[in-house]
This record gives sequence, C-alpha cells and structure tokens, in this order.
Amino acid sequence: MPHAAMLRRGLLAWVCRVGGLLVLLCCLLSLLYVMTCSPPHSDTPPLSHALSRPGSNHPSLGGTRPGSHGAMAGGAGGAGVGPPQSGGSPGAQSYQVLLQEREEQHRHHISSLKKEIAELKEALQERSQQLKGVQESLKRGAGGSVEGGGLGETQGAKSQQADLQEFLRSQLSKAEVTAGTRLPSEYALVPFESFTLQRVYQLEMGLTRHPEEKPVRKDKREELGEVLEIALHSLNTPSSQRDSGGAAEKTTSKVYAPSDFVEGITRTEKDKGTLYELTFRGESSNEFRRLVLFRPFGPLMKVKTERVDTASVLINIIVPLSRRTDKFKHFMQNFREVCVRQDGRVHLTVVYFGKEQMSEVRSMLENMSREVDFRNYTLLQLDEEFSRGRGLDVGARAWKGGNVLLFFCDVDIYFTADFLNSCRLNTQPGKKVFYPVLFSQYNPTLIYGSPEHIPTVEQQLVIKKETGFWRDFGFGMTCQYRSDFINIGGFDIDIKGWGGEDVHLYRKYLHSNLLVVRAPSRGLFHLWHEKHCADQLPSDQYHMCMQSKAMNEASHSQLGMLFFRHEIEAHLRKQKQQHNSNPKKT
Repeated sequence: MPHAAMLRRGLLAWVCRVGGLLVLLCCLLSLLYVMTCSPPHSDTPPLSHALSRPGSNHPSLGGTRPGSHGAMAGGAGGAGVGPPQSGGSPGAQSYQVLLQEREEQHRHHISSLKKEIAELKEALQERSQQLKGVQESLKRGAGGSVEGGGLGETQGAKSQQADLQEFLRSQLSKAEVTAGTRLPSEYALVPFESFTLQRVYQLEMGLTRHPEEKPVRKDKREELGEVLEIALHSLNTPSSQRDSGGAAEKTTSKVYAPSDFVEGITRTEKDKGTLYELTFRGESSNEFRRLVLFRPFGPLMKVKTERVDTASVLINIIVPLSRRTDKFKHFMQNFREVCVRQDGRVHLTVVYFGKEQMSEVRSMLENMSREVDFRNYTLLQLDEEFSRGRGLDVGARAWKGGNVLLFFCDVDIYFTADFLNSCRLNTQPGKKVFYPVLFSQYNPTLIYGSPEHIPTVEQQLVIKKETGFWRDFGFGMTCQYRSDFINIGGFDIDIKGWGGEDVHLYRKYLHSNLLVVRAPSRGLFHLWHEKHCADQLPSDQYHMCMQSKAMNEASHSQLGMLFFRHEIEAHLRKQKQQHNSNPKKT
C-alpha cells in the first residue's frame, strides 16, 4: 500500500509538470501569432501595396476608402490599425517606377537568352548532323553495315578517300619536290636546313639561334625524330614497289639503324607543306638509300624511295687562279688528304691566268702526282686578265669525258669528304643543282687575339657564332652536271674582275625548271684572307666587294667592341685607378 501511494503521487506530479509545459507552450504560440499578424505602426505602406498598379482601388494609392486599410489589418490579425491614408505616397510611386524598370530589363534579358538558346540548339543540331555523317562515312569506309549498306555507300567512301588523295597530290604537285619551279629572283628561293642525328644547321639567326645547334627545342626534336622513325620503318619493311627508275628494287638483308643515317635536308613552304630528304648508308661504301618525305600540313606522305649509287660519280673540281701560290699550297694539302686519300673519285682542273708564278703551280701539281700517284688533273693557262666566270666556263667546256659532275671552287675553300658525298647526292642531271651555303671564317687575328695564339686550320673550323657565319649571300660554290651548265648558257663571260658572275648563273637556274637545292653545308668552309677591292671595279661591284670585306672580319658584337675600344680602355683605366687608391677595400 505505501508503495502504491508513492506511485500515485509520482504520477500526479509528472502530469502536473507536463500540463504546465503545455500551458506555457500555448502561451508562447499565441504571442508569436499576435506579433506575426499585427501590422507595423508606420506611416509607410507595406511593400505589397507598392506592387499595386496605378489606377487600382487600393487605399494606399487612391485613398477612396478611409479606414479600410485598418479594417483589413484588424480583421486579419486582430491588432490596432495605423492612421488612414488620404493620398498616394511619393515613396510608393518611386518603388513602383523602379520595379517596372527592373521588370523591363529582366524581360529583355530573358528574350536575349531565349534567342541565344535557340541559336545554340540550331548549331548543335548542325554539328550533330555533321558528326553523324562523319561516323557513317567511317563505317562505310571500314566496310559499311550489312543492313542498308550496299554498293552506293562503298562507292561514297571510296569517293571521299579519292578526294582526300587528290588534295594531297595537288599539294605535292605545287611544292618543289620532284621538279623545280621558275622563280623571279634569288630572294624568292626557300633555303633548306640540313641536319644529322645530333645537330641542325640553319641559316636563320637570332638572339637564341646559332648557325649550328642541337635540336634542343622539343617540337623540333620530336619532328625530326618522327621523320627518322618513319624513314627507318619504310626501309626495313619488305616491299614489292619499284624505284623511281621503274626497275624492281632488289631485296636486301640489311637492317637499317639510326647509325646508318648520313644527313638530311628539310624546308617548309608555308602554303604547301614540309619536304624532307634523308640519306642512309647502303650495303657498300659507295651506295646510299635516299627517302623523300612530304608533309602537306597533314599526315606525312612517302613520296619515293630510291637507291643511289655514287661509286662511278666523278667530280671535276674547277679552280680559277691568278698568282696566290701560297693559298694554292694550302689548298693542295687539303685536296691531297680529302680527294686523293679519302675519296679517290675526283678530277682537278686548274685554270691559271697569266704567266707569273705559273711554274710554281705546275711544280706543285707534278710533285703531288709523283708522291701520291695521282694523274687526274688538268692545268690550263690563259694569257688574259683574271675573270672568275671566264676561268670556270673554260674549265667546264674543256672537259671531254662525258657528262661529269662539276664543282666550282675557289683556292681559299676548305672542304671535307662528307661534302663531296653531299655534292653527289644533291645533284641530278636534268633535275637538280646544288648550291651549298658555306661557313665563312672570321679574321683569326681578331678572334684569337694575336697571331701567336691562332691554332691550326683544322682546329679553327668550328661552326659557332664567334668563329664565322653562313655565307648566305654568296653563290660561287656550286655542284651541277656539265650538261645542265651547257644547256643553261654558262657564265656571263663579259663580267670582269670580282663578283657578279655567280649571281647571274644562279638566277638562270632559278628561272629554269631545275630544282635548286640551297642548304648550309657542314663540310664546306671559306678560309679568311685579306680582301682588296680594286678601284677599277664598277660602283655596284665595288659596293659588293666592300660589303663582303666588312662581313668577313668579325661578328657584329666583335666589331662593336673594336669600335668602342677607347671607351672600354678608359673604363679599365678608371677601375685600375680605383683599385690602386683603395687596395684594402678591393
């Protein structure tokens, strides 16, 4: 019993507490309802009134029913009413005008967005149709679908493929790949760049570009790497194709590797594409494989693969000479080492002007003939005033042994055996002539400081910005077949003295249908020598001679240092004086 009484008392207390909490909650809810529904006591009408349109019977605008505003509020919320509104409030009218302007702006924005959405939908539909057409054409090109395919779809795919091939062929025919194009002047020719596995030899210069550089730029390195990879894949893939002469290529067991790559040349015609000619060593020392690739701003195309055998290609080197026996002595040292001992397929023709020092020249040739058993030389004498064009023309026409490859050379030229190979590979009778850009040496005295510090000639021949430059304004050294030289008309023998005759011949080739290969050659050097420009020369030739003389001395920066040497010496003197006056501080 006591336990039941205690239970009833506990239950009663719990019910009382719950009841109190419910009463308190009801009071709070009633207070919140009153505060929410009562209108604010303000002279400004609520914002919902300001949204009413002009001319309505709303009391805040018309004021036709005084007290109605308070009645509506009181009926809704049971609270007190505000003062009656007798007329339209200026604040309400300004709000209404502002809201109307905003509404109009939003309408314009919404309409423009709807228009853009409609245009995008139309463009999307058009693109979808195009993509659908491309997918269908790809399906047809891959064999087409079995349902609804038929002969018509296959013919459509073949037609599209034929159109693409026709476009690529048109780009190929426009470029100077298989034949030359007539050009108006030497400035219209696009020169080649030559490259090996390690370096690129280029004519274009700049603050960061050098005459010889490694393909450090990622895009250039990847481009040449892709070309070399495709060329090796083509050489190592068995093929039943025929070579450019129409004869079936003989099968070979040789597997070509990057180490077989000799040299390549490339150039880009901006409106057509990029041409690559790559040369690889063949199965014998005198056999080469040449691949011509063309990229018509699209997939890389293989134009042709041909086998080039240079074993029987004799080069007739023609050198015009007048006195200068000391230079001829150095030339013969280079000739003996490269042409006689290394190459062995060379004939030398020397055209000598005058009689002075003629015996010395003859003696040098006879001594070389006895010492190395070399008899492939010809010495011609002309009792005339020296004319380079005349000497080269006489030397070319004096050859009676058939269509020989001619190399027009000067006595101050140094070349390597690699250049002789380039001379053979970049010329073809009736099709191509080779105009190499040689590397011209600066004055060694200015480069190395004094005559006693000048190294040997072989050590000086380094292709750098500080040691020389690509002689891109000179066209005197050239490789061409005798038949092309005769057919083009030869030199203008009326030009006397220095310069001019090579440019005239170069322009003749540019105006013909022969392909002119113009590229820097890493194995052809012009040795520095002091140049004298005769006063008897015409003004244009004298200007060309002086221009060449200035460019041969030193680089732009080196000439600038010589020009400002007085300021530099004055600065050094001041530095020395400051050093002597403040030895501890220094």
